[in-house]
Amino acid sequence: MSTGTAGTAGPPERHAEAGDRRREQRGWYFYDFACSVYSTSVLSVFLGPYLTSVAKAAADAEGFVHPLGVPVRAGSLFAYTVSVSVVVAVLLMPVAGAAADRTGRRKPLLAVAAYTGAAATTGMFFLEGHRYLLGAFLLIVANASISVSMVLYNSYLPQIAEPDERDAVSSWGWAFGYTSGALVLVLNLVLYTGHGSFGLSESEAVRICLASAGVWWGAFTVVPLRRLRDRQVPADGRGAAGSGWKQLLATLRDMRGHPLTLSFLLAYLVYNDGVQTVISQASLYGSEELGLDQTTLITAVLLVQVLAVAGALGMGRLARVYGAKRTILASLVVWTLILLAAYVLPAGEPAFFYSLAAAIGLVLGGSQALSRSLFSHLVPRGKEAEYFSAYEMSDRGLSWLGPLVFGLTYQLTGSYREALLSLVVFFALGTVLPARVPVRAAVAAAGNAVPARI
Repeated sequence: MSTGTAGTAGPPERHAEAGDRRREQRGWYFYDFACSVYSTSVLSVFLGPYLTSVAKAAADAEGFVHPLGVPVRAGSLFAYTVSVSVVVAVLLMPVAGAAADRTGRRKPLLAVAAYTGAAATTGMFFLEGHRYLLGAFLLIVANASISVSMVLYNSYLPQIAEPDERDAVSSWGWAFGYTSGALVLVLNLVLYTGHGSFGLSESEAVRICLASAGVWWGAFTVVPLRRLRDRQVPADGRGAAGSGWKQLLATLRDMRGHPLTLSFLLAYLVYNDGVQTVISQASLYGSEELGLDQTTLITAVLLVQVLAVAGALGMGRLARVYGAKRTILASLVVWTLILLAAYVLPAGEPAFFYSLAAAIGLVLGGSQALSRSLFSHLVPRGKEAEYFSAYEMSDRGLSWLGPLVFGLTYQLTGSYREALLSLVVFFALGTVLPARVPVRAAVAAAGNAVPARI
C-alpha cells in the first residue's frame, strides 16, 4: 500500500483497498450528519427570529440597539452578526489550512474546531432577556468554528475518493447532512408545538432546540474522528500557525499558475454568497416580512431538508448524464426564479411559502454538493487543504457581502422584500461567470485525470 502526502507534491494514496476507502467515506459522511443540524435548526430556523426578538426587547424607543456604541436597527442585528462571524472565519481558515497541509494532522484540528462550535451552540441555552450581545458573540464563535471545520472536512475529499467517485461521495455527504437536519427538526417541531405540555415556555423550548443542536454536533463528530485518518508528511520544522496568511497568499499566487481553477473559484464566490445569504435569512424573512409563525417556519425548513436529500442525490445522477457544470448552471437559474417569486409572495400565506421551500430543497443540496466535487477535480495533488481553505473562504469565509447587503438594504428601506431582491444580482452574475470556465481544460491543467462527464 503506497502512502500519499497531504502537504507535498507527491500523490495521495492511490492503491488503498476499496474496503478501507469506503470505511473512510462512510465516516466522512457523518461529519455532515453532525454539523448540518447547526445550519438547519440554529442558523436557518430558530436563531434569526429569536435573536431579533431579544434585540427588539433591548432596543430603544426608535428600535435601535447600540453594540459597542454603534446604532444598529434591531432587525438588522442578525444579518450584521453573520457578516462579522464570516470576517472572523477569514482570519482563522488560512491558519487551519496551512497547519493541516504542513503537519498532516487534520483530525486534531477538526476536533478543536468542531467542539468549539458545538460548545458555543450549546451555550445558546443561556440566551434570554436582553442578552443580545451574548447571542451575537455565540453566533460569531459557532459560525467561525463551523467554517474552519469545513476547510478540514472538505480537504479529505480528494484523499478518500477517486476522481470518478467524487460527485457521488460529495452528494452522499450532503444527503447525510440533510437527513440529520430533517430528523432533528421533527424533534424540534414536537418540542416547540407542544412546549406547554412539557411544562416549558416558548422561549425555553427555543433555547432547548438551540442547545440540542450543539449536543448533537459534538456527539456525532466522534464518528469521523474515529474513521478518518491523517496522512503523514515530512517534518520540516516550520510553524504552521504563524504561516497561515503567508500560506494563503502563496496559494493565491500558485492559483495564478492555474487561472482556470481561480476563475471557477471566483465564480463560485459570487453565486454561493447568494445561496448562503438565502439560507441564513429565509426564516427572518418569513417571520418578519410574511408574518408566518414559528411552526410554519420549522415545517418549511423540514420540507427543505427532506427534499434536499432527494435533490442532492438526484442532481448527482443528472451530473453523471449532463456533467456537473451544466447541472450547476441549471440550478442557478432556478435559484434566481425562486428569489423573484419570493419577492412577490403574499404575506400570511403558508402554502406559497411551502412551495418555495420545496423548490429550494430540490436545488440546495445538489448545487452545493456538485460545486464541491467539481472543485476537487481542479485542485493540484498535494495541495488539498490549502486549496480547500481558499474554497471554504468562498463557501463561508467570503460570504459576508450577501448578509451585509441584505442588512444594509433593510436598514435603509425598512423592507425585507427589498433586502431579498438585492440578492438577485449574486445569482445573475453567478450564472454567467462559471459558464465561461472550460472545466475539462481546467482539470487537465491541474494535472488530474479528466472524468468522462464533468
